[in-house]
Amino acid sequence: MTVTGIGGLFFRSRDPEARTAWYRENLGIGTGEDEGWQQQAGPTVFAPFASDSDYFARDQPFMLNLRVTDLDALAAKLEGDGIAVERRPEWDDTDYGTFARIHDPEGLPIELWQPPV
Repeated sequence: MTVTGIGGLFFRSRDPEARTAWYRENLGIGTGEDEGWQQQAGPTVFAPFASDSDYFARDQPFMLNLRVTDLDALAAKLEGDGIAVERRPEWDDTDYGTFARIHDPEGLPIELWQPPV
């Protein structure tokens, strides 16, 4: 018997409807009980971090990492919609891909990851 993937991510929200709309409008993720999100096959990293790690904000219990196909285009779209996109050269690696960070309306850190081709 083995786990075959992540079946869902459930988290609390001060305004679930507005947050659902933000994910749908900005990242194209269908959320909620009535609509699923069909993902493309690809790698998923499951990695607990030390409680004092500075990889993401210490006041957040987790960071969401999303695989993307065209990070530059998505970053430009998000910035055009007024969403701050952080990119750092030291985050990018030819073996692992390119990365950017954004935050959802309630401050959850989201790492956008374009794996290498």
